[in-house]
Amino acid sequence: MTSDFSLHTLDRKLKVLIVCFTITLSIGFYTGINFVNFTTQGTPTGIEENYLGNEADMEAEVMKFKKSEHEMLNILHTHFLSLSLIFFILALLVYGCSCPDKLKWALMTEPLISVFLTFGGIYMLWSGIDWMVYVIILSGSLMTLSYTLSILLIWKSLIKIKKT
Repeated sequence: MTSDFSLHTLDRKLKVLIVCFTITLSIGFYTGINFVNFTTQGTPTGIEENYLGNEADMEAEVMKFKKSEHEMLNILHTHFLSLSLIFFILALLVYGCSCPDKLKWALMTEPLISVFLTFGGIYMLWSGIDWMVYVIILSGSLMTLSYTLSILLIWKSLIKIKKT
């Protein structure tokens, strides 16, 4: 998977732009992850309650109701579109990194598969397939790990000194 495109050979101004973009993107991404942890506590029960409600639990501290079809379509639509674009842009940047081809290929494709599994899993959970909560947790975790590794690899490639 070798190419003529390499991040470490880019002009300094473009490198600074990419670093600024990835820092800003990461603030947004990790704020979203923090929001997910806040609303679900990162547990299967929390995820189920977030989408399916908890109105049967009379002792719940916070009453939650099953998301409507309108809410679900809005959540799925915005996340599929935005995360697909985010991970496509990151894949292009990862493509310009120096690393083993298998790692590069995994970091370029895995997050897009995880977007499908995570948000497809959320829809299936909402539709009544309870065990999808475990697919959501696994794929969401892999998506976050892939994001983090991609950002670190991009930054490492950007600070690599040009050979003259």
